Amino acid sequence: MGKKAREYTRRTLRRLDTLHGNQCAEPDCTRPLIAKDGETIISKICHIEAASEKGPRYNPNMTDDDRRHFNNLILLCDEHHSIIDNIANESKYPVAMLKEWKRDHESKLLHNKLITKHSLLKVAIDAISNIDFEGVEPSCGSFTAFNIDDKITYNLVKRNKVLIEEQKIFHSKINELYNELEIQGSFKKDKLLRNIRTVYLKIKGKYVGDSASPMDIVRQNADNIIEDVEDELLVLIGAGSQSYEEDINFGISIILVDAFMRCKILEEPK
Repeated sequence: MGKKAREYTRRTLRRLDTLHGNQCAEPDCTRPLIAKDGETIISKICHIEAASEKGPRYNPNMTDDDRRHFNNLILLCDEHHSIIDNIANESKYPVAMLKEWKRDHESKLLHNKLITKHSLLKVAIDAISNIDFEGVEPSCGSFTAFNIDDKITYNLVKRNKVLIEEQKIFHSKINELYNELEIQGSFKKDKLLRNIRTVYLKIKGKYVGDSASPMDIVRQNADNIIEDVEDELLVLIGAGSQSYEEDINFGISIILVDAFMRCKILEEPK
Protein backbone atom coordinates (compact mmCIF):
# COMPACT_ATOMS: atom_id res chain seq x y z
CA MET A 1 0.00 0.00 0.00
CA GLY A 2 1.22 3.53 -0.77
CA LYS A 3 3.26 2.77 -3.91
CA LYS A 4 0.72 4.31 -6.30
CA ALA A 5 0.31 7.24 -3.91
CA ARG A 6 3.88 8.21 -4.83
CA GLU A 7 3.50 7.74 -8.58
CA TYR A 8 2.87 11.38 -9.48
CA THR A 9 1.49 12.33 -12.89
CA ARG A 10 3.34 14.80 -15.11
CA ARG A 11 0.38 17.15 -14.76
CA THR A 12 0.75 17.14 -10.98
CA LEU A 13 4.50 17.69 -11.09
CA ARG A 14 4.09 20.57 -13.58
CA ARG A 15 1.54 22.26 -11.36
CA LEU A 16 3.61 21.82 -8.21
CA ASP A 17 6.68 23.36 -9.88
CA THR A 18 4.70 26.21 -11.44
CA LEU A 19 2.75 27.16 -8.32
CA HIS A 20 5.51 26.78 -5.75
CA GLY A 21 8.32 28.58 -7.50
CA ASN A 22 11.80 28.11 -6.09
CA GLN A 23 10.77 28.37 -2.45
CA CYS A 24 9.75 26.10 0.43
CA ALA A 25 6.04 26.46 1.32
CA GLU A 26 6.74 26.72 5.04
CA PRO A 27 5.70 30.35 5.72
CA ASP A 28 8.91 31.47 7.43
CA CYS A 29 11.36 29.46 5.34
CA THR A 30 13.58 31.25 2.82
CA ARG A 31 15.44 28.21 1.53
CA PRO A 32 15.42 27.83 -2.27
CA LEU A 33 14.37 24.51 -3.76
CA ILE A 34 17.10 24.52 -6.40
CA ALA A 35 20.76 24.10 -5.42
CA LYS A 36 23.45 26.75 -5.91
CA ASP A 37 24.41 25.26 -9.28
CA GLY A 38 21.02 26.43 -10.59
CA GLU A 39 20.17 22.96 -11.88
CA THR A 40 19.99 20.41 -9.06
CA ILE A 41 16.47 20.13 -7.65
CA ILE A 42 16.49 19.73 -3.87
CA SER A 43 12.77 20.16 -3.17
CA LYS A 44 10.83 17.39 -1.42
CA ILE A 45 7.25 16.41 -2.19
CA CYS A 46 5.36 16.07 1.08
CA HIS A 47 1.97 14.35 1.44
CA ILE A 48 -0.38 16.44 3.53
CA GLU A 49 -2.30 13.27 4.37
CA ALA A 50 0.10 10.34 4.37
CA ALA A 51 0.79 8.05 1.42
CA SER A 52 0.72 4.96 3.66
CA GLU A 53 -0.82 3.79 6.92
CA LYS A 54 2.32 4.30 8.98
CA GLY A 55 2.78 7.87 7.82
CA PRO A 56 1.67 11.05 9.62
CA ARG A 57 -1.87 12.35 9.10
CA TYR A 58 -3.00 9.15 7.35
CA ASN A 59 -6.61 9.23 6.11
CA PRO A 60 -8.07 5.75 5.49
CA ASN A 61 -10.97 7.23 3.53
CA MET A 62 -8.71 8.52 0.74
CA THR A 63 -7.87 6.55 -2.40
CA ASP A 64 -4.29 6.38 -3.69
CA ASP A 65 -5.37 8.69 -6.54
CA ASP A 66 -6.48 11.22 -3.92
CA ARG A 67 -3.24 10.80 -1.99
CA ARG A 68 -1.04 11.48 -5.03
CA HIS A 69 -3.21 14.32 -6.32
CA PHE A 70 -1.98 17.92 -6.43
CA ASN A 71 -4.41 18.89 -3.64
CA ASN A 72 -2.65 16.59 -1.18
CA LEU A 73 0.93 17.57 -2.02
CA ILE A 74 3.15 20.42 -0.92
CA LEU A 75 6.75 21.27 -1.86
CA LEU A 76 9.16 21.76 1.02
CA CYS A 77 12.87 22.01 1.64
CA ASP A 78 14.57 18.87 2.94
CA GLU A 79 14.66 20.09 6.55
CA HIS A 80 10.99 21.00 6.79
CA HIS A 81 9.97 17.85 4.96
CA SER A 82 11.84 15.78 7.56
CA ILE A 83 10.33 17.73 10.45
CA ILE A 84 6.75 17.57 9.17
CA ASP A 85 6.92 13.90 8.24
CA ASN A 86 8.34 12.94 11.64
CA ILE A 87 5.47 10.98 13.20
CA ALA A 88 6.38 12.47 16.59
CA ASN A 89 5.49 15.92 15.24
CA GLU A 90 2.10 14.94 13.81
CA SER A 91 0.08 16.98 16.32
CA LYS A 92 2.22 20.07 15.68
CA TYR A 93 1.51 20.00 11.95
CA PRO A 94 -2.15 19.06 11.44
CA VAL A 95 -3.79 18.73 8.03
CA ALA A 96 -5.58 22.08 8.30
CA MET A 97 -2.30 23.91 8.94
CA LEU A 98 -0.50 22.32 5.99
CA LYS A 99 -3.44 23.04 3.66
CA GLU A 100 -3.33 26.66 4.77
CA TRP A 101 0.42 26.82 4.01
CA LYS A 102 -0.19 25.35 0.58
CA ARG A 103 -3.14 27.61 -0.23
CA ASP A 104 -1.41 30.82 0.89
CA HIS A 105 1.88 29.99 -0.84
CA GLU A 106 0.29 29.02 -4.16
CA SER A 107 -2.22 31.88 -4.12
CA LYS A 108 0.56 34.45 -3.64
CA LEU A 109 2.60 33.03 -6.50
CA LEU A 110 -0.49 32.75 -8.71
CA HIS A 111 -1.32 36.43 -8.38
CA ASN A 112 2.32 37.49 -8.76
CA LYS A 113 2.53 35.63 -12.06
CA LEU A 114 -0.53 37.41 -13.42
CA ILE A 115 0.85 40.77 -12.35
CA THR A 116 4.37 40.25 -13.71
CA LYS A 117 3.40 38.33 -16.86
CA HIS A 118 0.50 40.20 -18.45
CA SER A 119 0.62 38.14 -21.63
CA LEU A 120 0.44 34.77 -19.89
CA LEU A 121 -3.29 34.19 -20.46
CA LYS A 122 -3.14 35.63 -23.98
CA VAL A 123 -0.42 33.14 -24.94
CA ALA A 124 -2.57 30.28 -23.66
CA ILE A 125 -5.63 31.61 -25.53
CA ASP A 126 -3.64 31.84 -28.76
CA ALA A 127 -2.25 28.33 -28.33
CA ILE A 128 -5.62 26.66 -27.76
CA SER A 129 -7.48 28.64 -30.43
CA ASN A 130 -4.82 27.75 -33.02
CA ILE A 131 -5.42 23.99 -32.68
CA ASP A 132 -6.80 22.76 -35.99
CA PHE A 133 -9.29 19.90 -35.90
CA GLU A 134 -9.76 19.11 -39.56
CA GLY A 135 -13.41 18.62 -40.48
CA VAL A 136 -14.66 18.95 -36.91
CA GLU A 137 -16.97 21.85 -36.15
CA PRO A 138 -19.05 21.01 -33.06
CA SER A 139 -21.47 23.62 -31.79
CA CYS A 140 -20.31 25.49 -28.72
CA GLY A 141 -23.78 26.59 -27.66
CA SER A 142 -24.12 29.35 -25.09
CA PHE A 143 -21.11 31.19 -23.68
CA THR A 144 -22.95 31.93 -20.44
CA ALA A 145 -21.23 30.90 -17.23
CA PHE A 146 -23.29 28.65 -14.98
CA ASN A 147 -23.45 28.59 -11.20
CA ILE A 148 -20.19 26.95 -10.27
CA ASP A 149 -21.51 25.10 -7.21
CA ASP A 150 -24.39 23.60 -9.20
CA LYS A 151 -21.98 22.45 -11.89
CA ILE A 152 -19.59 20.84 -9.39
CA THR A 153 -22.42 19.08 -7.56
CA TYR A 154 -24.20 17.91 -10.73
CA ASN A 155 -21.04 16.30 -12.14
CA LEU A 156 -19.77 15.04 -8.75
CA VAL A 157 -16.39 16.77 -9.08
CA LYS A 158 -14.24 15.99 -6.03
CA ARG A 159 -10.46 16.16 -6.49
CA ASN A 160 -10.58 19.28 -8.66
CA LYS A 161 -13.19 21.12 -6.60
CA VAL A 162 -10.59 23.13 -4.69
CA LEU A 163 -8.77 24.12 -7.90
CA ILE A 164 -12.01 25.25 -9.55
CA GLU A 165 -13.14 27.25 -6.54
CA GLU A 166 -9.77 29.00 -6.23
CA GLN A 167 -9.35 29.84 -9.92
CA LYS A 168 -12.94 30.84 -10.69
CA ILE A 169 -12.03 34.36 -9.57
CA PHE A 170 -10.16 34.80 -12.87
CA HIS A 171 -13.38 34.40 -14.88
CA SER A 172 -13.87 38.18 -15.15
CA LYS A 173 -10.24 38.66 -16.28
CA ILE A 174 -10.65 36.09 -19.06
CA ASN A 175 -13.99 37.65 -20.02
CA GLU A 176 -12.21 41.00 -20.45
CA LEU A 177 -9.66 39.37 -22.78
CA TYR A 178 -12.43 37.72 -24.79
CA ASN A 179 -14.27 41.05 -25.10
CA GLU A 180 -11.09 42.75 -26.33
CA LEU A 181 -10.64 40.04 -28.96
CA GLU A 182 -14.24 40.43 -30.16
CA ILE A 183 -13.84 44.21 -30.45
CA GLN A 184 -10.79 43.54 -32.63
CA GLY A 185 -12.93 41.30 -34.83
CA SER A 186 -11.15 38.13 -33.70
CA PHE A 187 -12.90 34.74 -33.52
CA LYS A 188 -10.36 33.30 -31.08
CA LYS A 189 -12.91 32.99 -28.27
CA ASP A 190 -15.22 30.93 -30.48
CA LYS A 191 -12.34 28.77 -31.71
CA LEU A 192 -10.91 28.27 -28.23
CA LEU A 193 -14.20 27.15 -26.69
CA ARG A 194 -14.96 24.99 -29.71
CA ASN A 195 -11.56 23.29 -29.45
CA ILE A 196 -11.92 22.69 -25.72
CA ARG A 197 -15.38 21.22 -26.31
CA THR A 198 -14.00 18.99 -29.07
CA VAL A 199 -11.30 17.61 -26.78
CA TYR A 200 -13.84 17.09 -23.99
CA LEU A 201 -16.19 15.13 -26.25
CA LYS A 202 -13.29 12.99 -27.42
CA ILE A 203 -12.20 12.20 -23.86
CA LYS A 204 -15.80 11.67 -22.71
CA GLY A 205 -16.34 9.19 -25.55
CA LYS A 206 -13.43 7.05 -24.33
CA TYR A 207 -15.07 6.70 -20.94
CA VAL A 208 -18.73 6.49 -21.95
CA GLY A 209 -18.53 4.38 -25.12
CA ASP A 210 -21.99 3.07 -25.98
CA SER A 211 -23.22 3.01 -22.38
CA ALA A 212 -26.96 3.36 -21.79
CA SER A 213 -26.20 5.53 -18.73
CA PRO A 214 -23.53 8.00 -19.91
CA MET A 215 -24.16 10.55 -17.17
CA ASP A 216 -23.47 7.96 -14.47
CA ILE A 217 -20.09 7.22 -16.05
CA VAL A 218 -19.27 10.93 -16.41
CA ARG A 219 -19.97 11.42 -12.72
CA GLN A 220 -17.84 8.44 -11.73
CA ASN A 221 -14.92 9.79 -13.76
CA ALA A 222 -15.45 13.57 -13.61
CA ASP A 223 -12.04 14.35 -12.11
CA ASN A 224 -10.20 12.01 -14.47
CA ILE A 225 -11.96 13.61 -17.44
CA ILE A 226 -10.98 17.14 -16.39
CA GLU A 227 -7.35 16.09 -15.99
CA ASP A 228 -7.34 14.14 -19.27
CA VAL A 229 -8.66 17.20 -21.13
CA GLU A 230 -5.80 19.35 -19.80
CA ASP A 231 -3.20 16.71 -20.67
CA GLU A 232 -4.58 16.33 -24.20
CA LEU A 233 -4.55 20.09 -24.80
CA LEU A 234 -0.95 20.33 -23.64
CA VAL A 235 -0.01 17.58 -26.08
CA LEU A 236 -1.90 19.23 -28.95
CA ILE A 237 -0.24 22.61 -28.50
CA GLY A 238 3.19 21.08 -27.98
CA ALA A 239 3.67 22.55 -24.52
CA GLY A 240 6.60 20.24 -23.96
CA SER A 241 8.55 21.85 -26.79
CA GLN A 242 10.69 24.98 -26.64
CA SER A 243 7.91 26.96 -28.33
CA TYR A 244 6.27 27.72 -25.00
CA GLU A 245 7.40 28.69 -21.54
CA GLU A 246 6.54 26.43 -18.62
CA ASP A 247 4.00 29.02 -17.47
CA ILE A 248 1.64 28.10 -20.30
CA ASN A 249 0.58 25.14 -18.16
CA PHE A 250 -0.61 27.60 -15.55
CA GLY A 251 -2.46 29.75 -18.12
CA ILE A 252 -4.26 26.75 -19.60
CA SER A 253 -5.34 25.61 -16.14
CA ILE A 254 -7.10 28.94 -15.55
CA ILE A 255 -8.73 28.89 -18.99
CA LEU A 256 -10.03 25.35 -18.42
CA VAL A 257 -11.68 26.39 -15.15
CA ASP A 258 -13.41 29.17 -17.09
CA ALA A 259 -14.44 26.66 -19.77
CA PHE A 260 -15.82 24.40 -17.05
CA MET A 261 -17.98 27.28 -15.83
CA ARG A 262 -19.25 27.74 -19.40
CA CYS A 263 -20.10 24.02 -19.60
CA LYS A 264 -17.59 23.23 -22.35
CA ILE A 265 -16.14 20.57 -20.03
CA LEU A 266 -18.48 18.14 -18.26
CA GLU A 267 -22.23 18.47 -18.36
CA GLU A 268 -24.73 21.28 -17.92
CA PRO A 269 -26.91 21.02 -14.80
CA LYS A 270 -30.50 20.16 -15.65
